Amino acid sequence: MPRDGGVRVGTAWSNAPYPVLVADRAGDIVETNEVAHCLFAHAAEAGESLAAGGLPHWLAEAHHRLPSVGAPREAVSGAVAGRTFEAHPSPGEGGDVVWWLVEDTDLRLAERALRGERERAALLAEISSALLSSLNVERCAEVTARMAADHLADAAVIIAPGQGRRHALTYAQVGGEVTKAVMSIDTGTLPGLAEALQGFPPVPTRWIDPGEVPDWVVPPGFAGVIGSVIVTPLPGHGVPAGVLILMRPSTQRAFTDGEEVFARLFAARAGTALSAARLYAEQASITATLLRELLPPRLERVHGVEYAGVYRAAQDHERVGGDFYDVHPGVDPSGETFVVLGDVAGKGLEAAVLTGKIRSVLHALLPLSGDHQQVLALLNDALINSHHTRFATLVLASVRRSAGQVRLRLTSAGHLPPLIVRAGGRVEEAATGGTLIGALPEVRARSVDVVLAPGETCLLYTDGITEARGGPLGNQLYGEARLQEALRECARMPAEAVVERVQMLAAQWLGGGRHDDMATLAITSPTDGHDALDVVGGHGDSHLQREEP
Repeated sequence: MPRDGGVRVGTAWSNAPYPVLVADRAGDIVETNEVAHCLFAHAAEAGESLAAGGLPHWLAEAHHRLPSVGAPREAVSGAVAGRTFEAHPSPGEGGDVVWWLVEDTDLRLAERALRGERERAALLAEISSALLSSLNVERCAEVTARMAADHLADAAVIIAPGQGRRHALTYAQVGGEVTKAVMSIDTGTLPGLAEALQGFPPVPTRWIDPGEVPDWVVPPGFAGVIGSVIVTPLPGHGVPAGVLILMRPSTQRAFTDGEEVFARLFAARAGTALSAARLYAEQASITATLLRELLPPRLERVHGVEYAGVYRAAQDHERVGGDFYDVHPGVDPSGETFVVLGDVAGKGLEAAVLTGKIRSVLHALLPLSGDHQQVLALLNDALINSHHTRFATLVLASVRRSAGQVRLRLTSAGHLPPLIVRAGGRVEEAATGGTLIGALPEVRARSVDVVLAPGETCLLYTDGITEARGGPLGNQLYGEARLQEALRECARMPAEAVVERVQMLAAQWLGGGRHDDMATLAITSPTDGHDALDVVGGHGDSHLQREEP
């Protein structure tokens, strides 16, 4: 039997399929099995240094740290001949120690690969989060270049799709600032660049000679000679979003195949983000262009008459809706200025679309604007014959200044009658009325003539004002009576002050409650006595500017 309960040398382990060796108390190898003998022979052939007793250094240190007999003995790990092992000690005869070496090279490689994949997945998640946090194209390009330089290479450049030969370039390098440039480049001077800009698969890194990289590719201030290059496309939504070029100096190791594959994964995420940012920018530009045509005009004095308007959409985050107004100046002071204020059934974008159509039709009918009945009949026909099922109410006004007074012809088509604020504070309701537009085959309306003396105002408004629900109890309508009472205090006020006060009082009545679209337009006969053209250039429409979105 073995001494101290140990294992007898040469019995239980001599034919074991993994290396086993016996070391005495001094750390010298006493005996090995055949597998261990071959292993250490390979280590010696590979020039691997061993401790004095023939043990690998990591195993010799563990052997000398072993506790006394009977104490727990933990396994240790190390490498021999390029392979990794976990060594388990057990007591042998006479104080010797038997070391059982279990190879775990494949396990460690798998763990290392798994750890690398987890790190890359975490990096891709971080990259995606950073890239998708902004829909600004330039900001997205900056983040892409910066993260590529920090995590994938020493320097990076983003080349955006070009306009002809001119391309926007975004440079970044580790520890440096992100810089930008727009220049004409020859894409044929770098292998794979022209193809990548067209969305073709990237060329292998080994096909690119770093010595032939053109100077315009290298970030300004980059020190050293380029030693390794990756050129990979940035895939987009249907069209390429650009190209990513990664560079390392000759003093660093070249890109591996795994790094090249990961660079393509990074490029795919970055291309998606850049493409989304460009798509958003295009849609924002289209929206801004359309909004410029849908927003009501900014109003000032035209041909000696003051105009002011305020519009508030039903939803505060929206800028357009179903209420609208327009002022179309006459060709000269002797001609009539055509004014329209309307309310399309509904709210939001759908109502705004019909609003835009009505405004376009009315603009086309300007040569007939002197005949309100004909304008309303033609507009009614246009709406009934369209695919829209909504209707609208309108107030038309033809305005002309003469002999220090402002003369108006007012026509209401299903709309609330305009209110006249006299200089002494009396408020009158214009005696005009009619049927809706777009609801019946024939529209009927009654026109009325009104004269405004200096300091008097005609207010056109939509039912969003009178039907504003709020007040002390939270559910009372603002109503026409309160509106007229408020207007009595607006006598001799400028047009802008009148509409601002009406909108302010309606907003205060609402509190934080929901409301419909609200539009007000004031036509005021000024008190300054100037019967002149507009201030700028003497043209009647010079102050009718579209609000920028």
